[in-house]
Amino acid sequence: MRIINVFILALILPILVLVGHASYSFYNITNSASLDLKRLDQKVNALNTSIISVQEKTLAIKKTASKQEEKLAQQSKALNSLTKESSKQTKLSDNAYEQKIVSRLGKPIDTYQSPKVKIEVFSLQGIGFRGYIAKVKLYEPKAFKVLLGNDKIGGSETTSAAVKRTGAIFGINAGGFYNTTVDGKNVKWPLGNTVIDGKLLGGFTPTYKDLFFAGVDSSGELLGGKFTDEKQLMVHEPVAGVSFVPMLIKDRKALTIPTQWANQKNPRTIIGEYGNDDLIFIVVDGRQSDWSNGVTLEYLQQELLDFGVVEAYNLDGGGSSSFVFKGKVLNKPSDGRERTVTTNIVIMP
Repeated sequence: MRIINVFILALILPILVLVGHASYSFYNITNSASLDLKRLDQKVNALNTSIISVQEKTLAIKKTASKQEEKLAQQSKALNSLTKESSKQTKLSDNAYEQKIVSRLGKPIDTYQSPKVKIEVFSLQGIGFRGYIAKVKLYEPKAFKVLLGNDKIGGSETTSAAVKRTGAIFGINAGGFYNTTVDGKNVKWPLGNTVIDGKLLGGFTPTYKDLFFAGVDSSGELLGGKFTDEKQLMVHEPVAGVSFVPMLIKDRKALTIPTQWANQKNPRTIIGEYGNDDLIFIVVDGRQSDWSNGVTLEYLQQELLDFGVVEAYNLDGGGSSSFVFKGKVLNKPSDGRERTVTTNIVIMP
C-alpha cells in the first residue's frame, strides 16, 4: 500500500509542480496588470484634474472678459456722450461766434449755400465811401480758385468774364500785374508768385520790398506772408494764391503801412480771415466823389479789426477792384467799367 502511494505521488508530482508554476505566472501577470491599471487610473485622474482646472480658468477668464467688455461698453457709451456734448458745445460756440460776426456786419443783402460753400454778402457804407463784403465759409477748399486771364499766362479778362466763363458764384479781382512785352506783344504779367490748383506758376519770386503771397491752403484756411524761397512757401500746401502789397493784419494786430501806401484814399480789394477760418472779401469803390471817394488802408485795418478779422491782405485795387456775385457786378469800378486783369479769385458753387 505504501508502495502504491509513493508511486502515485511520483506520478502527480510533476503535475503539481507545473500547476504551481502556472499559478505563480498568472499571479505575476495579474499583479502586473493591476499595477498598470492603477497607474493609468492615476494618470486619468491627473488629466481630469488638469481639464477641470483649465475649464475653471477658462470660465474665470470669460467672466473677467465679460466684465471688461461690459466696462468697455460703459466707457464707450460715456465717451460717446461726452463727444456729443462736446460737439454740441462746440456748435453752440461756433454759432455764437457766427452771430457775433454777422452782428458786426449787419443784415446780409444776399446769400448762397451749397455742399461746398456758404456765402453771405453785405453792403459796406461809411462817410464818403461805399463797398461790399462777402463772408465765405469753405466746406470744400478747392471751391476757392485763382484763374489766369482766359486761362493763360499773359492773358487778361474782367472778373465778370472769369465768373461767367467758369460758372463761379462769386469773384473778385486778385493779384497785381505789370505790363511787359512777350514775342513782340504787349501783355499783362502776374506780379510775384501765383499758385493755381496747387502748382506754382513759373519760377519762384523771393519776397522783395513789401510783396507778399496770399491764398488758401489744402485745409481751406488763409495762407499768407512773405517767403524767401519756394520750399518755404510750398511746404504749406497752397491750393491757390496771388501776390501784392502790403500786408494789413497778422495775428490780430495791425501792421505798419509802408510810406508809399500810407494815408491814401483809393478803391480797395481785400482778402482776410476770421478766427473760425471763414474768409472775408471786401471791395471798396473810390475816385468817384458822387458815389465813393475810397478809403485809406489804415482805416480799413481798423474796420477789419472791429469786424473780428485776425489776418488780412491788400490785393490789387484802384480801377481793378471788382466784386461779382451771382453774375452781377455789384460795385462801381472807378474806370466806369471793369478793367481786364491777369488774375481773379472765384468761388465755385
